[in-house]
Parts: sequence; C-alpha cells; structure tokens
Amino acid sequence: MKTDHTSITETYRSYIESYFEEKCFVYDAEPQETLFDAMRYSLLAGGKRLRPIFVFEFCRMCGGDWYSAVNFAAAVEMIHTYSLIHDDLPCMDNDDYRRGRLTNHKVFGEAVAVLAGDGLLTAAFHQLSTADLPADARIKAVEVLSQCAGECGMVGGQVLDMQSEQRQCTQQEVLDIQSRKTGALIRAACMLGVIAAGGSAEQLKAAADFAANLGLSFQIRDDMLDVIGNAKELGKAVGVDENKNTFVQLYGLKKCDELVRTYTESAICALSAFTEPDYMAHMARSLTERTV
Repeated sequence: MKTDHTSITETYRSYIESYFEEKCFVYDAEPQETLFDAMRYSLLAGGKRLRPIFVFEFCRMCGGDWYSAVNFAAAVEMIHTYSLIHDDLPCMDNDDYRRGRLTNHKVFGEAVAVLAGDGLLTAAFHQLSTADLPADARIKAVEVLSQCAGECGMVGGQVLDMQSEQRQCTQQEVLDIQSRKTGALIRAACMLGVIAAGGSAEQLKAAADFAANLGLSFQIRDDMLDVIGNAKELGKAVGVDENKNTFVQLYGLKKCDELVRTYTESAICALSAFTEPDYMAHMARSLTERTV
C-alpha cells in the first residue's frame, strides 16, 4: 500500500500548530500582552514547519513516540521564528512582508519586534528543559540547539552573511555562510528527533549528515527561487538577494539545479541508518522541485 506522504505531513503540521495555538504564550495574569501578541503573531503565521516535521520524523524513525518530541519541535521552530523576526528588521534585511503578511516590526514597531525575538529565543530553552523526557536527553538537547543556534551556528552565519555583502565571496565562504545560517537549524531539528527517541550515536551522526546535505539543497533552491520565484506564491519579496553572495551568483541557475539534486541524493543516502525512511526521503526530494 502506497504511503500517503501528504497525510503524514499534515498530521505533523497540525499537531505543532495546535500546540502553538493552545500552549504557547497564553497567559491570564501577565500584563505584557503586547509582547505575547507579537510573539504569537509570528509564531502562528504558518509556514512549512519543516523543522518540527524533521524532529517528529527522526524521532519516529528511531523507534520513539513522535508525540513525545513536541517540546523539542516547538523549541527549534521558536528559534527559527525569532531569527526571521530579526532578519526582517530595518537594520538587517529591511523586509515588509513575511509569509504573505506584514513583518513583525511593521505591525508592532521595531522595539517590540526585537523583544519578541528575544522572548522566542529564551522560550525555546524553556521548552527543552520542561520536556517530558529523561534528563540526559534534555541536557543533550540544550547542548545541540545552543550550538546550532548560537555564535558558531545560525547567528555566526548571519554575521558572515552581513560581512560578505560588500565583496565577492569564494565558493568556500558561501558554503561557510549557508552551512551555518540555514543548515545549522536543520541539523538541530534532525538531531533533536534522534535525541528525543534515545537513538544511537550512529543515528545521531547520520541525522547530522542528512541535515548537512539537505540544508545546502534547501538553501540553493531558496536562492534559485529568489530569481525565478513568484512573490505572491512565496509570501515574500523576490530579487532581494540580487547583490548578495548566493549560490546563484556563484554557479548560475543550471549548475544550482544540478547541485540541489546532488545534495538531496547525498542526504537520502544518510537515511540508511533509520527504520522506514521513505517519508523523509520523499520530503528531501520534494525540495528539488519546490516553488514556494
């Protein structure tokens, strides 16, 4: 019987959406309502929810109950959301739209947007620490997510990206930027799923290898869509990376399309360490032809 990949995706996505809606930043007695509204505005704005899906599926592939990984899934998506709020600020990319609606600072002002991002970053680690999982799993999760999100991961990649805007980068420099800026959180998500399930060291390494290749595939495709994509479908402006060091600038569209396929297949090869990896292989291949 053929697996209904769409149904699996929607199951995971619906679960994390319900968790955010019902459990996150809903307070009766706290007066800082504007902050909570700003945090929920971006957190509940939709999106692909790829990172929570990766957490859930890697947990399942390691034999765990994927529901048990919800705190880990929420944590990595909170980090991702905070990074988007900050990326959109006037001092960074200065974007007006995200996921088809006004960016956080356009609705709540710059100061509240900064604080909403700060709040989401901090809340992510509260999610990890309060997960209904063994203490060693929670500690390992804090280690992995802090490394992937911090100065040697996503934040470091953002700095390298900013510093590269005034000059032409080498191939290695572009790889260094994107492996941190985009790839690090994907790596965190995959590894968190393994950790939640109590997976083996071999599976943890395989998850990191999968994510490293998929992160590059995802970012190259994202760079391509900035050139060939439709702003209405994407929910954000296109052409904004015209003067940045992107894979398209480095290789051109044809070569980028080949690289997406190569990195995606390398990611899929890493899935041999897991049970029933068909869904995740399907998810990886879908990046090759995605238009949004």
